[in-house]
This record gives sequence, structure tokens and C-alpha cells, in this order.
Amino acid sequence: MGIVGCFLMPHPAIMIEEVGKKETLKVKNSIEAAHRVGEEIVRLKPETIVIISPHGPVFQDAICVYDFPLKGDFAEFGVPELTLEFVPDEQLKAEVLKKANEKKIPTVKSSIINYSRYGLKKKLDHGVMVPLYFITRHTADIKLVPMSFGMLPYEDLYTFGKAIGEAAESLDKKVVVVASGDLSHRLLPGAPAGFDPEGKVFDEKLISILERFDLDALYDMDQDLIERAGECGLRSIWIMLGTLDGREVKAEVLSYEGPFGVGYCVAAFYPEGKTESWLERLLKRRAEDIKKRRENEDPYVKLARQSLETYVRTGKVIKVPDDLSEEMLKQRAGVFVSIKKRGQLRGCIGTFLPTRKNIAEEIIRNAISAGCEDPRFSPVEPEELPELVYSVDVLTTPEPVDSPDKLDPKKYGVIVKKGARTGLLLPDLEGVDTVEKQLEIALRKAGIRPDEDYEIFRFEVKRHH
Repeated sequence: MGIVGCFLMPHPAIMIEEVGKKETLKVKNSIEAAHRVGEEIVRLKPETIVIISPHGPVFQDAICVYDFPLKGDFAEFGVPELTLEFVPDEQLKAEVLKKANEKKIPTVKSSIINYSRYGLKKKLDHGVMVPLYFITRHTADIKLVPMSFGMLPYEDLYTFGKAIGEAAESLDKKVVVVASGDLSHRLLPGAPAGFDPEGKVFDEKLISILERFDLDALYDMDQDLIERAGECGLRSIWIMLGTLDGREVKAEVLSYEGPFGVGYCVAAFYPEGKTESWLERLLKRRAEDIKKRRENEDPYVKLARQSLETYVRTGKVIKVPDDLSEEMLKQRAGVFVSIKKRGQLRGCIGTFLPTRKNIAEEIIRNAISAGCEDPRFSPVEPEELPELVYSVDVLTTPEPVDSPDKLDPKKYGVIVKKGARTGLLLPDLEGVDTVEKQLEIALRKAGIRPDEDYEIFRFEVKRHH
């Protein structure tokens, strides 16, 4: 037993006739495909459905498993009398949380959350309700384990999905997994999240990847493309795919359409024979990549890494090595140290003007600060050190500019200043390809309104990675 089938389903309430009325004709293909999913679930005869929603409590650092009475309605869509209620599978939920804890994937039960603080109600959200509306038209005798994803790295979401699969197998349960999520919300002018031509490109690429079940291509998707698409389903998909780790998979896209500017895709995934674990292959590849980085890192990056590793393991600040270059020992400059883990930022702290005796001391202090004092993240733990990737930016002295026309986000970093409020953005950052976006982010970091009279400075960096 274990995972017997997985499905990607959209969640627009307009698909439901009681809500959408005549408008449902515009999503006929999605409705027919959703009913086909219901029929397939009847054929598979699972004991439990695990469903992942983008519209429950979504946290930056944890996955939330619902732990309240599993009831919901469509009152927010004008149909309060349309309700659904389910029996929770407490055994599977407990086993999933246990397996996730063993894999060190942070999870939280909704019962410990202050729902009013987040403007939420303790009832099933429409990300759960819409797919289950169609499934329950065909069968209602199924237990439920609903959850929302967290804003974790994709591979952590995938690892959590693997925990779901292992939990189902250890309990010898037949389980179906449903990833609730829409694709791009920016397909057409007037779409809910605005229009971006890259929305269509994203949907076409994602559908092709799902049809081929090409996890490498999914992992390597351009992050800027993902951001511009304005999607809400990709993280649900990553958890679902993780439940199939180590299995050959038969994939089928049942429908796709986007009449309201939002992409609706229904797809089915069936586990077949066993194969190599994609997750293990990914981790092996990453370990090899990091090993090569360590072997070829320049003195700036090596010093940053050794500074943080020594401090995390011993609590001591290393002394400046004697064998460094004259530039590192005698010159002064502002320095930023950036740390990434599994492709995600893990810390970044720097100084845009020198504060230490030399560049080497600047690197040592800022590396420790980036790993242990960045307020956006918890301090780096010793077990994380082998996975960290470092870069060091040495800054030129900032110079004032009298016009945004003299900025270039690829060449120059930017500093905006109004009184004591200051915001800085390094150059050549992924997804920051226009001056407007660069200034927008810098102003937001500084807490400066765009209509205020503020100063602009530019600087260049020499990047070591």
C-alpha cells in the first residue's frame, strides 16, 4: 500500500455551478476533468485523501497541518448552505508529522496558531473545498488530512512529500494526494494579478514538464519566470511530487484553460515501478557541486567560510591569517557577505563604507553577522555548515547621482537615503533587471515613500564566489 495516485486540481469557486451559474460554461473543460478525477479516485479506492492548499495558514518557515474540525462552506462566495464535512485521519496525520520531524522539516499544527491574528477562520479554505466538492460528487466515504504549504525551499517541500509517502507505506494505507493550485494569474489583460506575457510562457513550460515528469527541469525553472507568472500552485505541486519519490510515474494532463486570466490545470500521476530516488540524486549532485566550490574558492570566500564555521563551532572569532594578499591586508572597503542554502538566501550582512582596519577584518565580522545576526533568519546551526554557499562583494566608495538615468542594476548597486533612513541593494541580483525595480526594493527596505525627496548613490562591486 501507500500512495496510489496523485492529482493536480485548480480551485476557482466559479467552477461550482451553485457559485458560478452560467459562468461555469467558460470552464467546462476544467469541470469535466475534475469529475474525471473523482471517478479515478473511486477506482483507486483510497482510505484517505491528503490535500495541500495555498490558501490556509502559509508560513515562511513551516508547513501547517490542519488540526481543527474539518468543515467548510462557500459562504464567502454567496452560497452558505453549500457545506462539506470530513472525518480526519488522525493516525496518518500523526505519522506524517513524525516522519517530517525525523527529516527535520519544520511543521506546525493549526491548533497552536492564533487564527484571528492572521485574519483566518477555523474552517476549510476554498483551496481545499473546491477540489473536494468535485471528488465528493463521486465518493464521500474517505478520511482527510488537509494542510497548507510553507515558503520553504522546493526540495524541503519535496522532502515533506516523501515523508507523506513513507507514512502511508508504514501504516499500510491506500492514500491519494491532491495538490490544489492554480497556475499563472497573469495570462490576460485585466487578470486578477495584472498581465505579464511571461505568464503564458510559465504555464506552457510547467505543463510540458508535468507531462514528461521531468523533475530536473522543474527544479531548474527560472526563478524570475516563476515570480512574473504570479502562480499559487507550484509549492503544492512540489509536495505532491515528493510523495512519489523513488517511483516510476505515469503522468497525464487532463485539461488546461485560462478564460479568466488564471491558468487552470488538471493532471493525474500514477506510481508504477520503483526507480532511483530523485531527492538522493539531487543531494548527491549538490554535495559534489559544493565540494568543487570548496576546492576552487578564492581567498575572500575561503576567509568568509572559515570565519563563520569557526564561530559557529567554537564561538571564537578567527585571527586574520598572515598569508593573505596585500589588498586584503592593507586596503579598506565596504564588504557584503551573502550566504545561501539550497539556492535560498540564508543571510546577508554588509557595510557600504569600511568600518574595520582592512578588508580581511571586514569579511570576518560580516561573515559572522550574516550567519548569526541577520534578523530575517535564525542563527546558522553547525549541521548546516556543509550545505552553505558563500559570496563576498567588495564595494567601491558610493558616489551621488542626480538622476536614475545614471543607474544600471546589472553594473551598479544603489543606496537611497532620507535622513537616517537608508536602503541598499547590491547590483546584478536575480529578478532585478530594471532601474525602477531596483529603486522600488531599495526604497521599501529604507521605509522611504517613492514621492519623498531622497538622495541616490551608486557603487560598483567586485564579486567573489
